[in-house]
Amino acid sequence: MSRSLTLDRRTLLRGAGVSLALPWLEAMSLGSKARAASTPLPKRLCSILFPYGIALRPDNDPERDWCWFPRGNGKDYALTQVLRPLEPFKTDLSIFYGLSHPACRGMNGHDTGDTFLTGTRLSTGTYRNSVSIDQFAAHHLGEQTRHGSITLSTDGGIGPRTRSTTLSYSMKGQPVPALSQPRQIFQRLLGMDGASRADQALLENSGSILDLVLDQSKSLQRQLGVADRRKLDEFQTSVRDVEKRVERSQAWLEVPLPQVDPGTIALDANPEGAKDYIRAIYDLIFLAFQTDLTRIATYQIGSYGPTVARTFPSAIGLEPNWHGLAHAAGKKGQATVLGKFDQFLAQNLAHFLKRLAETPDGETGDSLLDRTLVLYGSSNSKTHVNKDYPLLLAGGRKLGIKHNHYLKFGDDVPMSNLFVTLLQAMGIATDRFADSTGPLDGLT
Repeated sequence: MSRSLTLDRRTLLRGAGVSLALPWLEAMSLGSKARAASTPLPKRLCSILFPYGIALRPDNDPERDWCWFPRGNGKDYALTQVLRPLEPFKTDLSIFYGLSHPACRGMNGHDTGDTFLTGTRLSTGTYRNSVSIDQFAAHHLGEQTRHGSITLSTDGGIGPRTRSTTLSYSMKGQPVPALSQPRQIFQRLLGMDGASRADQALLENSGSILDLVLDQSKSLQRQLGVADRRKLDEFQTSVRDVEKRVERSQAWLEVPLPQVDPGTIALDANPEGAKDYIRAIYDLIFLAFQTDLTRIATYQIGSYGPTVARTFPSAIGLEPNWHGLAHAAGKKGQATVLGKFDQFLAQNLAHFLKRLAETPDGETGDSLLDRTLVLYGSSNSKTHVNKDYPLLLAGGRKLGIKHNHYLKFGDDVPMSNLFVTLLQAMGIATDRFADSTGPLDGLT
């Protein structure tokens, strides 16, 4: 049978009021070559924050290897136990020391989650913010995809001022509400928000997006070549895996925090909750990037306020009090404790980077990671200290980013210089963002 089928890059499987975007298939090559001159290659940005900071120790301290920052400098550096899960990605990784937002250094230690992606000092009384880097990028590039951006967090919504539960702020400085429920995120990405009540009931009964588009999927399979049939099968398996993880994490996330003394909570209570939830969010971002539903995402793993994420350390058998662990990290023996949880977070990041690195980005020969910038870090070093943020950048090799170094900067270099470099790598012609003084040296 001839396999001359040509598919549009944005082909959707449709059924019962829902649609499912496809990953790149070889059958899309002919059509995409004809559009190559007019269609820009994807450039993606994902920004991730974890709260409360890290453990810091001098190089001669016995617990130094359980601190976040590497040993060494420049190209001659070694990851500690905390970031060791990222070792396979060193050639696609840059780690920074000394960067922060100068205007925010004098703010309360837990106010700076609001300003992580804006760099704007929140003045007492007005607490007025400015645009975040993701929304600035979405303003320029968002029309290229079905969703201009997605804003995700463990707690959802916007939260109170100075204890925001979102990283994203509009061009006018207004907080963009974050999505937190995996099922809701999944439905939003797949355009199900406007489905009729009958369609929604059908979805609830079927429990699966794939079941609703199965007929068209089978028809498409018969028309594809061997390689594309395999890719489509792998893609469907990937989506099914996300659906299963969404189901597992959904029930856990709906359980409210108990209003009791943390000391009365068993350390092994619901230990799999955080593991499933964090992995589900990363998988959903990956799915959104793989299907080109959006190219810009933010994920706040936990807020600095009364966050659901405070109990996440219990996932690996630690006290279910992330904030308390961060405060205690300066005591003897406690840097290792916080370091083990930070390592757990790095393991989840490594899972996300691995999926990006192993997935082709269309017919370009690049991987998704080659054309995706992943910014990861915290707006505290030690808890309540708003400078020397622990920060790393992964990906973007084909966007002009040079990696495999540990770069140290003085107090005169604002984090916003990094933002300028990221925006320029995204193809946005700008040499200013917030209090920047230019691009960041050493990355391009």
